[in-house]
Amino acid sequence: MSVAVETFGFFVAALGLLMLGVTLPNSYWRVSTVHGNVITTNTIFENLWYSCATDSLGVYNCWEFPSMLALSGYIQACRALMITAILLGFLGLLLGMVGLRCTNIGSMVLSRKAKMAATAGALYILAGCCGMVAITWYASNITRDFFDPLYPGTKYELGPALYLGWSASLLTILGGVCLCSNCCCAPKEDTATSTRLPYKASTVRSAGLSAHPRPAVSDETGDISFGKYGKNAYV
Repeated sequence: MSVAVETFGFFVAALGLLMLGVTLPNSYWRVSTVHGNVITTNTIFENLWYSCATDSLGVYNCWEFPSMLALSGYIQACRALMITAILLGFLGLLLGMVGLRCTNIGSMVLSRKAKMAATAGALYILAGCCGMVAITWYASNITRDFFDPLYPGTKYELGPALYLGWSASLLTILGGVCLCSNCCCAPKEDTATSTRLPYKASTVRSAGLSAHPRPAVSDETGDISFGKYGKNAYV
């Protein structure tokens, strides 16, 4: 895999992690419109932490959920999954910065950097899966209550934060896959290194041979050839 693909995967995964961080505190996870006169509440929007209501005059009030144990089970699970996704993505970000071949942090060999980049990619994939499960679970409960004709409570619609979270999860998974494919290059580099070993050994042998020079054969040959002819032959 080229360095460009590895760098592309790192920045795509980092962008997905940033979008996950923006999705978590976003207020518009689900939105409901309540029709009425000008004085009554017109819009209600909620996320995992609080609920807000605004009227047509632009005045809104927000209140946090009073008790975590009193919340629905899927909201508690979505909170845990989103926080886990961000923590895993942050660990992947740190390992990815060290494992990139275009960086020189710690002066590590390429095989070790490839393993760290693959580990970062696996963490990014897990982070993206956690975010995808949390957002899909939350959206499925919204659609189930919306299409239930016997549901007595307020019906909500999908908020823009869910679409942002889906995009962030996909980008994080895509970047993790690009980083994980880096581990396929480690055996090729090791093979290339092993092919250079015979060349180094040959230089050692040549150095050893140079330490023990051969006897001067040319002189003896010259003497023998000189003995075949008399002195008068060169006159």
